[in-house]
Amino acid sequence: MMTKQLKWVYLSVLSLIWGSSFILIKKGLIGLTAFQLGSLRIIFASLFLLLIGFKSLLKIPHHQWKYIALTSLFGTFVPAYLFAIAETQIDSSITAILNSLTPLNTLILGASFFGITFRRSQIWGVIIGLLGSMLLVFNGAVNHPEQNYYYAILVLIASICYAVNVNLIKRYLSDLTPLSITTGNFLILLFPALGILFFSNFFDVVHVEKVQHSLWFILILGVVGTGIANVIFFKLIQVSSPVFATSVTYLIPIVAFFWGLLDHEVLTFVQCIGAFIILVGVYLSAKK
Repeated sequence: MMTKQLKWVYLSVLSLIWGSSFILIKKGLIGLTAFQLGSLRIIFASLFLLLIGFKSLLKIPHHQWKYIALTSLFGTFVPAYLFAIAETQIDSSITAILNSLTPLNTLILGASFFGITFRRSQIWGVIIGLLGSMLLVFNGAVNHPEQNYYYAILVLIASICYAVNVNLIKRYLSDLTPLSITTGNFLILLFPALGILFFSNFFDVVHVEKVQHSLWFILILGVVGTGIANVIFFKLIQVSSPVFATSVTYLIPIVAFFWGLLDHEVLTFVQCIGAFIILVGVYLSAKK
């Protein structure tokens, strides 16, 4: 399949997987704390990736392990906990919307620190997508005044982490296979995640039925939404640009909203308009 077509396939699959991740976090938080959820998400993903990709670790040169460590920190470790904490106070769909700030941060950081250039159409695409996201956010705030939007700052920080991550991968790890990068990331993260889980009192409550029920949602989140999705994402970065790769965050809110509807969250007409504007932004940011 041609690269031009393949990148759109990767983008579509990722939008479905990651758009579903926010509702899985919401369901997981019913029986787990934010730190337990973040840790289990990393642990499940780590075990899965080490099972299928352990041999790929041999392909990572010694001098690139420092970049593997940095991408594991910014791309997975910090965001995994920040998103879980944020969703204790704001809706899963709103969290997905705020996550769409990632391409804007990618553009700014890429141009400022990584020497990556972008065409004017891509800049307009990011701006238009951001405006659509802001429309969704403000409309959500009007309809849900009881939510604590200070926690939205955590999602903003996570989006900046993702922006750093995608630029690091494009600049320093493009010659590695996606499976090598992903498995290396989670090998590094496995042990700190186990430590945090141990001190979160998880093993004192693991026998509770509500906790066990939540574990199934986080198992899916860890294996599919984190492990498999990261392999696809790193491949997408390699066959496209950093801005196009992070434009998946424009499509994520649309998927998240449909899940929200099934979970009795409200999708307004204004939010539908915002979703259409986001799609326009994706198209423009993808143009060469």
